[in-house]
Amino acid sequence: MHAASNAFPDPDSNQLLSVGSRNNSKVDLNAAPSSRGSLISDMNETITLVSHNISGSVSKRAFGAAWNTSSKGAINVASNGNPRSNLNMTITQASCLSLVPSSSDAVSLHSSTHRPNSTLSPPSCMTLILGSNETVSLDSSLIFSDTSTLTLSSQHECAEDSIHTVTLEENLGSWSELASVEVGQFPLESPTCDTANKDSTAFQSIPQGTFEEVASCLVKVPGQSEDGNKMDLVENVLSLQKHPDVLNMEEEKKTMMKKMMKQIQEEPLDSLSSSIRQQAMETLTQLSRSLPVLGMRERFELVNTCMKSVFSLPSVQAMQEKDKAKAEAIQILYRQTLDALQTLLNTLFVEDPTPAGLKSILEPLGPWMNSGKAHERARAVKSCVSVLNHVLLTLPFFMSSGFLALGLLLGRLILRIGDPDEEIGREALDGITILYTILELQKRARDKEETNKKELYESNKRFLGPYNPVSPCQNILRVIAEFGDFLGPQQVKDLLLAALEGLKGGSEALGKESGEMMQLASEVMLSSVLEWYCHRALEVIPEIMQGIYVHLSHIQEPRAREVALLPISLLASSFMTEVVVALLMCPLPLDSNGAEMWRQLILRKPSCDIRDLLDLLLTSLKEKPVTKKGRASIVPLAAASGLCELLSINRCMGRVRRIYPQLLLALLIQVHYHIGLNLPGHVASCNEAKKDAQPSSFVPVRWVVKVVKTLLLKMGCSYEATFLEDQGGWELMGQAENHHRGVSLLARAMVHYSCQELCRILYLLIPLLERGDEKHKITATAFFVELLQMEQVRRIPEEYSLGRMAEGLNHRDPIMKVLSIRGLVILAHRTEKTAKVQALLPSMVKGLKSVDGLLVVEAVHNLKTIFKGQDRKLTNSSVYVEMLQILLPHFSDSREDVRSSCINLYGKVVQKLRSPCTPETEEQLVNTLVPLLLTMQEGNAKVSQKCVKTLFRCSCFMAWELPKKAYSRKPWDSRQQTVTKICKYLVNTRRDSAFTFLSQSLEYAENSRASLRKSAVIFIGSLVPCMESIMTEDRLNEVKAALENLRHDPEASVCIYAAQAQDNILASCWRNSWPLPHGDTWVCDPATMHRWSPSCENLPTSHQRRSWIMKALGSWKMSLKQ
Repeated sequence: MHAASNAFPDPDSNQLLSVGSRNNSKVDLNAAPSSRGSLISDMNETITLVSHNISGSVSKRAFGAAWNTSSKGAINVASNGNPRSNLNMTITQASCLSLVPSSSDAVSLHSSTHRPNSTLSPPSCMTLILGSNETVSLDSSLIFSDTSTLTLSSQHECAEDSIHTVTLEENLGSWSELASVEVGQFPLESPTCDTANKDSTAFQSIPQGTFEEVASCLVKVPGQSEDGNKMDLVENVLSLQKHPDVLNMEEEKKTMMKKMMKQIQEEPLDSLSSSIRQQAMETLTQLSRSLPVLGMRERFELVNTCMKSVFSLPSVQAMQEKDKAKAEAIQILYRQTLDALQTLLNTLFVEDPTPAGLKSILEPLGPWMNSGKAHERARAVKSCVSVLNHVLLTLPFFMSSGFLALGLLLGRLILRIGDPDEEIGREALDGITILYTILELQKRARDKEETNKKELYESNKRFLGPYNPVSPCQNILRVIAEFGDFLGPQQVKDLLLAALEGLKGGSEALGKESGEMMQLASEVMLSSVLEWYCHRALEVIPEIMQGIYVHLSHIQEPRAREVALLPISLLASSFMTEVVVALLMCPLPLDSNGAEMWRQLILRKPSCDIRDLLDLLLTSLKEKPVTKKGRASIVPLAAASGLCELLSINRCMGRVRRIYPQLLLALLIQVHYHIGLNLPGHVASCNEAKKDAQPSSFVPVRWVVKVVKTLLLKMGCSYEATFLEDQGGWELMGQAENHHRGVSLLARAMVHYSCQELCRILYLLIPLLERGDEKHKITATAFFVELLQMEQVRRIPEEYSLGRMAEGLNHRDPIMKVLSIRGLVILAHRTEKTAKVQALLPSMVKGLKSVDGLLVVEAVHNLKTIFKGQDRKLTNSSVYVEMLQILLPHFSDSREDVRSSCINLYGKVVQKLRSPCTPETEEQLVNTLVPLLLTMQEGNAKVSQKCVKTLFRCSCFMAWELPKKAYSRKPWDSRQQTVTKICKYLVNTRRDSAFTFLSQSLEYAENSRASLRKSAVIFIGSLVPCMESIMTEDRLNEVKAALENLRHDPEASVCIYAAQAQDNILASCWRNSWPLPHGDTWVCDPATMHRWSPSCENLPTSHQRRSWIMKALGSWKMSLKQ
């Protein structure tokens, strides 16, 4: 049987070899002109069938590859049970070979190859081994080795073996071939065969399923690659063939795909010199057909890797110019590589034909479709259209839950309609037509309408209009209008974000003219979408605002930024509240992008109403930054930031002045709320902060203080702002303990400089004093108190001025008490209110009990003005005594300024005392002696000076004759006799207060400051011996325990003087009150406690061991000298 052909085979023809018939037949192979490759004329084919029950028939089928005229094939059929004669066949042209058994022998083999034009030489062999004369079992394998031997084996557990061998003369060269195998309608599983050649590659056949055609990758393994390294691509696939039991395991599949992806990544991105990239993608295509299905993350990584490797290549023209000798080969190899990528993408869709699966394939195309390089955009658009076309041909494909990526996909294709490259524009419009057809088919399928896809596609192509290269914006408008039925809120949002993607490159990457074209396309797309579908965007406004914010950081060209900001003003003109609420969610502190978004509300037409906008911000400023559930809220801080940006627009100033008092007070209260409040998770990144010259650590309270300062400056209060700067008022305002002082300083400055808005603020504050929580009231009261200096206060009913201040004296918050005292003091300057305020003086002083020292100092300073204006003869001494009682506990305050101020104020109050001295006054001043004496020894010159003055004033009033050295500030360390004289004087003159002196000393001995503990120990060591006649055993034990503890004090000097105080007490004459077993073992050896040398000569005199008698004698001698 001979046949000849002079052209391409018809792609619809086929070649069949039927087994089971006695008849022999000859078949003519006529090539169809539509087939790829070139065939040499006068090709022939001979088939000889000797078997009595086998006949063969061959018909046309296209291989799509060039074959040598001498290519021949032989098929041998044999059966172990029933021997058959040989069947020989010579093939002169073959594009497809199928074995189709009749009746029970339901077996067919279909193989196709694709190869570039090249010279083919030495023969190769393809072997088909069929293990049954009836059916093929599920255990089948297809093996391609470097000797070009193809073996298909099939075994049936109940059938006799038969062998089919086909030999083809050809040389595979260095290309890869694509072969398809079809075995009836039976699913074939993983191959299970061995080969002697280690470079052989085994590929799986059809996975479980009823696919009609499955592609296998045929790879020739060369001895060495061009760079001299042995390729492992085929060996990787061979490992899968040798372990078919684990092929379907997820980890094995992932591992193999990672190896293929690594092979692709190692390929150079600046040239296309080998087919490794193509081969790897073809292998990935095969692997994608095996179970299990890839997850979304793995699929995205795979697609992204392959796209980057192919799309990043230079243009074909650039690669050809670089290597002109291989220009034709580069063209062919590039086309095959791109085809391999598109085949892989199509196969991945078949693997997961769902909307989510399609999204995972199309989503990585986005950046490439917006690339600044035309050839990259062209490749991406072509691949996108190819996938959509495959989706159209793959039925059924229903988007039951809606196609979430529809908006982005449609938006990216719409932008490409306006591409400077007309070919890309045409391709994009064709892709949109296909997409529209898919959506129409889906809609009609739900309505159960029968539709011809081809006719529907052609109709839609005419419906959407031909591509207009002169004015592509007309196509854009038409497409957006016609897709309205398929656009929901999410799709509208994605369309807008897709338009923003097209602005990222700018005119620099695309060229000035091309960049302007893309900006125009984006602007037309944004404006038309919002004009026609604005109402659908309402529920996704927050996502749109967030998307604009993110994209702005990648858009630098001024005109492009204007286009990107366009949706803000367009949406705000209809949905201002929703837009403002969305802008409040911008990351803080505001960078240049967030600030520009706020200003867009006013600067661009159509702008929203400024009055309504400011009212919205004021409402947000009245919210607490901490919700009821204790969670931090950025809304007030964001509103303050937005207000700060609006203040930079002059046209807003008139509207701002209208609500200036409300804004100022709301901001001051927010300052108080934000003290110590951290908002992590809403802070801009460090890079953004550096870019906009923001401090590295964002402190919310400082940001609100900045807004307060900006508001004052914009309202013309520059003198007030400067005054606060000089006085440190801005820092005080942001501190928890000093916030009320900062607010008071601001109000005082505004009164001093006669701010025009003070009257409005005053009347606004009156109702605010009773509203809100403690922080709200403190801030409002601090401002209100200073406004009491205004003349307009006379018009206010007394219940709102004097009455409110009197109520504040009983408030549980000490700050409110101090502020109320300040308010009453200011009111006392008015003649008509002086008497009423003086009547409240006892309540003012009484309210300062158990109040922080700093607040006490502040309040007493204010009270001094009332004392100055009073008639001294009418002054009730009990008020002074009570004030002295309040000041005394703060003598030992840890803050130097508090100690110094309280001691100084104490002395000034004593100066106001008048005879006769009441018992209460005398007791109070006596109780002051020890604290003043001990504090004088702390070593602070400023505090010591205040102590001397106050002690002198007390002595003058009480007519005390203290030893002169009691007023000396010299340390007591080497002046023990002076201390003893002072103690003797106190005990002798104030014997009834001796135990008070001792208690005060013991109390100071526990002070946190070592200087006070040391002076207290020295004082105790001299005081106790002077109290011999009145000392009780309980008090003595108390002193003993205190001194023993002080010998373990962390300060060495305290330990030393504690031991010396024990010596002084032991040297006294109370031997029976303090028995000592075995000598003076109660006196611990200082060397034990402080690691000193135990030798007596190395110790200070006070630490040397002495007997009881020596101590007593020493004490006696000391008393004689005095």
